Amino acid sequence: MAYVIGLPCVDVLDRACVDECPVDCIYEGERALYIHPDECVDCGACEPVCPVEAIYYEDDLPEALQAHLDDNARFFAEPLAGRAEPIGSPGGAAKLGPLGVDTPLVAGQPRRVS
Repeated sequence: MAYVIGLPCVDVLDRACVDECPVDCIYEGERALYIHPDECVDCGACEPVCPVEAIYYEDDLPEALQAHLDDNARFFAEPLAGRAEPIGSPGGAAKLGPLGVDTPLVAGQPRRVS
């Protein structure tokens, strides 16, 4: 995995990073975005456009956000609530659109009020 989206993205879903991603590897859950670890090409285009500074290169991920490293991978590797199968590697987020589901880590976060 190269880049990771952490807690600051929850309930924000700005999507500027999605627009910048040249390989369409940023998928939309219900409350957060997730970078596919096998589809990301480490270009870093997503990081500077994130308005809430939620995207980090894995080696630069703050200790307080370390749980999001495995959590981003889990979004694709494990069946999530309401899904019988894992998302896997579909080869691009546009093929699936918003998925309306999150990992337990993200789903368990208190809702942010705008």
